[in-house]
Amino acid sequence: MTDPRTTVVVITHNRRDELLHTLDRLAALPERPPVTVVDNASTDGTAEAVRARHPAVTLLTPGRNLGATGRNLAARLVTTPYLAFCDDDSWWEAGALTGAADLLQAHPRLAAVTARILVHPTTGEAPFEDPIVTELRHSPLPRPPWLPTPALGSFLAAATVLRTDAFRAAGGFSPRLWLGGEEELLAADLAAHGWWLTYADHLTAHHRPSPHRDTRLRRRHGIRNTLWFTWLRRPAPAALRRTAHLVRTVPRDVTSARAFAEAAAGIPWVLRERRPLPRPVEDRLRLLEAPQKTSTARRYVG
Repeated sequence: MTDPRTTVVVITHNRRDELLHTLDRLAALPERPPVTVVDNASTDGTAEAVRARHPAVTLLTPGRNLGATGRNLAARLVTTPYLAFCDDDSWWEAGALTGAADLLQAHPRLAAVTARILVHPTTGEAPFEDPIVTELRHSPLPRPPWLPTPALGSFLAAATVLRTDAFRAAGGFSPRLWLGGEEELLAADLAAHGWWLTYADHLTAHHRPSPHRDTRLRRRHGIRNTLWFTWLRRPAPAALRRTAHLVRTVPRDVTSARAFAEAAAGIPWVLRERRPLPRPVEDRLRLLEAPQKTSTARRYVG
């Protein structure tokens, strides 16, 4: 079942043990995918451990924490037609990479395939389906006749396989956003270039959330990046609606205040780089506004 069409790209920062577990899982896949790890300036011996335990892995050490744009660095060097992203606490199920590659190969206008996500609690309970999966499975977006699976407005990087050329042409992940909800801007830009995104219920990615995460930092960046994306790509009425909704619903604490302050500080460059989406793409995003407001999987907490 060896399948050379897809390279798995993993970004990591100071999660050596979680990363080694992920690499063990990827090494056991029947597809035998090439794997590239971008070590975002870890100080816990991550690079040395990868070299010792997984010498076949391509290891990139940029010397600083690039966040999500570490994936851009890896994508420049990849020679396969497809890219599968992984976090250092997630991995792909056997056959999923082949299934995603088959979908991308069969549908030339498809840029990204997102898999079902199973969450593995670190406390040992049975794995469960990530709450976001229900939203993906029942996406309200209309899909073209050639697409056999639900159309999406965005994707989750750790459970998505993308077309390498499309990822590069769209510019990859924005250095401005760094990390935290960085997928939304790239997804919109892919759609603006005529690409489609889909969810595939028959494919599975696994996630064992690392206990080594700064939840406040992730929430701060998530709020900030949502605002920046909204101001960069949505027309004024939609941008005002989403901004107002966040003002009303995020926790009223220091973390949220810092997020809004950082977003406001970026307004000068946002105005310079603002590029509203084409009408057909904006019409699709408007269909997602109601589900986003009622979502139980998109809460800015932590």
